[in-house]
Amino acid sequence: MKTVRQLLQGKGYEVASIGPDKPVYDAMQLMAAKNIGALLVLEAGKLIGIITERDYSRKAHLLDKSVRDILVKEIMTSQVAYVSPDYTAEDCMALVTEMRVRHLPVLENDQVIGIISIGDLVKDAISDREFVIHQLERYIYGIR
Repeated sequence: MKTVRQLLQGKGYEVASIGPDKPVYDAMQLMAAKNIGALLVLEAGKLIGIITERDYSRKAHLLDKSVRDILVKEIMTSQVAYVSPDYTAEDCMALVTEMRVRHLPVLENDQVIGIISIGDLVKDAISDREFVIHQLERYIYGIR
């Protein structure tokens, strides 16, 4: 299994983020534009939360305000599960399953360097399985 560092090298280090005092409307617009389901919430470069489509769908209507008047900090998740670049994809799969989350920020020396999604982990698992199947087929048919 690959490490998170290897996964990031393959997918890239781009992280979409937003500030806590921005309107939720801006967060939803940014997620839609980037075709993603979560934004890290950063303040002065530090991770302070995450806002997901799930946060919006479950929390925003409870505030009884317009989406343009709700601030990110009002509905974001502040207790964020995160990983280091040395975690394995298997470690991450266990964590997303246990914590019931879909996104894991990657921190190194308290700095965000990337984000891993459940989709990234599934893609890696499928790739590993395909490689093993290919190798077994080569062995069975005597292909060198």
